[in-house]
Amino acid sequence: MADSPPSAFDLIPPDYRLRIPGPTAVPERVRRAMALPVLSHRGPEFRRVLSDCVDMLRNVAGTKGHVFMFGGSGTAGMEAALTNVLSPRDAVLVLVCGQFGERFVSIVQGLGAEVDKVDVPWGGAPDAAEVAERLKQRKYRAVVCVHNESSTGVVTDIAAIGALLAGTETLLIVDSVSGLAGIDVRMDEWGVDILIAATQKALMSPPGVAILAASDKAMRVIEAAATQPRFYFDLRKAKAAAKNSETAFTPPVPLILALREALIMIHEEGLAAVLRRHRRVAGALQAGCVALGLPMLPEAKLRSATVTVALVPEGLEGSAIVRHMYAQYHTVIAGQRTKLANRVIRFGTMGAIGADDIMTDLAQLEATLRHLGRSVAPGAGTTAAKAALEAV
Repeated sequence: MADSPPSAFDLIPPDYRLRIPGPTAVPERVRRAMALPVLSHRGPEFRRVLSDCVDMLRNVAGTKGHVFMFGGSGTAGMEAALTNVLSPRDAVLVLVCGQFGERFVSIVQGLGAEVDKVDVPWGGAPDAAEVAERLKQRKYRAVVCVHNESSTGVVTDIAAIGALLAGTETLLIVDSVSGLAGIDVRMDEWGVDILIAATQKALMSPPGVAILAASDKAMRVIEAAATQPRFYFDLRKAKAAAKNSETAFTPPVPLILALREALIMIHEEGLAAVLRRHRRVAGALQAGCVALGLPMLPEAKLRSATVTVALVPEGLEGSAIVRHMYAQYHTVIAGQRTKLANRVIRFGTMGAIGADDIMTDLAQLEATLRHLGRSVAPGAGTTAAKAALEAV
């Protein structure tokens, strides 16, 4: 008989550090909530759990609208948003400034709708003036964009784009998977009709729950449109079930228990304080990277507070930095797999993160760069980060 596989407890190094732009490390308090007894998803206990999550997510997203949760990744949320509003010959305008804008294009094409693009060089953000010109040329069922593009570390001005669609029939669909709870989101104020998020990033919960918030305008389209075939991701079913604080189908109960605890932690800290912490810690990490000779990809005014994307110097490959950080320290950071492969490294600055985390990142990064042959002044990164932290 073959030997049993090793325990997962033996597979994971005890000093393992997850520092990628999602999934992110989960606080112990959230992990304990996930380990509670599994509840009946139609029972009173879980109805309270779900109702609390909806109320707290509305606060984080800045909406009074409908909030739904499905078992699935952020990409499931992207597909669900489009499936519920698009008919096969509808036209969609997708604003592309990175990998996840490109994913939106692929999903729209897979659904048989017509797609136009506003292509932005990676490291830049969509310009509302260009979007306005495109809106004059054609009627679109939806404008689709990424709020926080984690492949480039760029934040898009959603309010400026939403203002263009106010009073029109065109929907604004926004992916804030890597933004929500780490970057300011004001769904109703900005005119967002469908907001997509997921649990595994700034919401500091395990992967596995896609979140969609929908405006009344979006729900009217969803309920009336002869859209793509829908079943599991049918927001009409989700809305009907939500009247009883239930989901249409069996949800990932332990993951939603974890999400509730994470949202309580955000509530206890205060959303404004959470957002300030993200800005402060990200700014310090970015200052440290620059001091080590790794400039930021996006310019300061576009820069994310949840993802740090640093350019790798000539003569060095990003993958070499990623490999050494894991081999030497069991710290997992990210490169980039598509257009910026080997040209950048990426850190997550989202969720349960503080100054100690980024000080460790910078100390390890400095040693890694030195190991790979770069000349780096001792303590340059941590010194710059400390100064940035003290200046805020």
